[in-house]
Amino acid sequence: MNPNYSKMRTISLVQKKAKPGNNETLVFNFEGTLLRSTSLFPYFMLVAFEAGGVLRSLILFLSYPLVWLVGENQLGLKIMVFLSFFGLRKDTFRTGSAVLAKFFLEDVGLEGFEAVICCERKVASSKLPRVMVENFLKDYLGVDAVIARELKSFSGFFLGVFESKKPIKIPSYKVNGGTKEGNINNNNSIGIIDNHVEYIDQEELFQQFKEFYITDERRNWHVLPRERYPKPLIFHDGRLAFRPTLASSVALFIWLPFGLFLSLFRFTIGIALPLNVSAPILALSGTRTTVSRPQSTLSLVHYEENQKGMLYVCNHRTLLDPLYVAIVLGKPLSAVTYSLSRLSEIVSPIRTIRLTRDREKDREIMDKMLSLGNLVVCPEGTTCREPYLLRFSPLFSELTDNIVPVAVDVKVSMFYGTTASGYKCLDPFFHFLNPNPTYFIKFLGMLPQSQTCQAGGKSKIEVANFVQNEICNALGFACTNLTRKDKYLVLAGNEGVSPSNDCNR
Repeated sequence: MNPNYSKMRTISLVQKKAKPGNNETLVFNFEGTLLRSTSLFPYFMLVAFEAGGVLRSLILFLSYPLVWLVGENQLGLKIMVFLSFFGLRKDTFRTGSAVLAKFFLEDVGLEGFEAVICCERKVASSKLPRVMVENFLKDYLGVDAVIARELKSFSGFFLGVFESKKPIKIPSYKVNGGTKEGNINNNNSIGIIDNHVEYIDQEELFQQFKEFYITDERRNWHVLPRERYPKPLIFHDGRLAFRPTLASSVALFIWLPFGLFLSLFRFTIGIALPLNVSAPILALSGTRTTVSRPQSTLSLVHYEENQKGMLYVCNHRTLLDPLYVAIVLGKPLSAVTYSLSRLSEIVSPIRTIRLTRDREKDREIMDKMLSLGNLVVCPEGTTCREPYLLRFSPLFSELTDNIVPVAVDVKVSMFYGTTASGYKCLDPFFHFLNPNPTYFIKFLGMLPQSQTCQAGGKSKIEVANFVQNEICNALGFACTNLTRKDKYLVLAGNEGVSPSNDCNR
């Protein structure tokens, strides 16, 4: 045993480092081996805020002095579990898969990641509840089994306490296709039973293994670069755009009263005044807009009687995209939407038309709107927060050759103005709740006639792909073939279709 075992083990403890393709299984502690931070408070804060609301997160925040006093490892962990989970519905809890994955990836240290990812078979142990970590470890790190404790539930609701520990029993290992019980060190591998391992006390577990230590202190670890992610982070949900550490949580609760007033003020100004009047007032309140356009802007807004209007095709970051395009152009626009809430439709400063998802009907609706004036459309069909573009629906390419691609990006510091599982009618309020929400809008000029359907003879899919690539290149994003349906299946467990009067979708 290493003489510095007790000291070094608090930094990181994993099984002997293995080379890819060998017959060893890596067993490691998730928090100690991969995460750069030493506190679990931010992750429980995310659960409390996203799944429980502002009041629950405030209670957890105010209780942290007690958690710090008793320590996060034992009693403090139980306090955070109880305050974060008590009373939450078990069947609708998706924070672990839809929200936490982003923040786990941003907290993973490069040094720990390199020590873990080289092994083909991996078993992770965690102090966090299984419902918080299992999806991330299996989906993003390819872990074969997760050793973590379950939470008790009653009538479909979490009780906020751990299930009783199972009797200590080391999983079976495989020898020549058979299964035996015994000391794992016989062949340095674990046989995975079903798709997970029941909770095993870590003190007992790690006595069975050879040890490998990562001696660098976690504060010196490097952040895992995005290009090294085992799986691209494309979809994630939740309202918080920052990691709620203790210090940032203090800033959050101090800002909320002022931010709520500012958000209501911005929202009221935006819907009550004409666009040319509200735009400078919103700018004075802290909203920012950066615009880039071609030298000649006539082609962007040219419209003659008896001709179809301009079709502005932009990627989709928030439901305010068409509004900002209209403000920048200074011209009246109409926008087509798939699932805008009734409240947003009523208060929208520009005309909005709801599509039916019936291709022929939607084509007739959009063609009629273009005959009346300029139209803006987001062919992705849903928002995407990360630097990726979802697949463009080709319907727009058949309507007209007067197509202007518009590249849109949004930067926020505290709250996301989009949601997949929450109340969409609150999206504008959360966007304006940020101290300085920033919009970047870049007009790419009218599409060359050679790249259109009618004049250029291109297929509708070729035109849609060309526009997608143009916007991607302008933003420095990456194109994908993922769709709205893929996003909602990942984040909300449905296909993104809701009742017509529901404000949730």
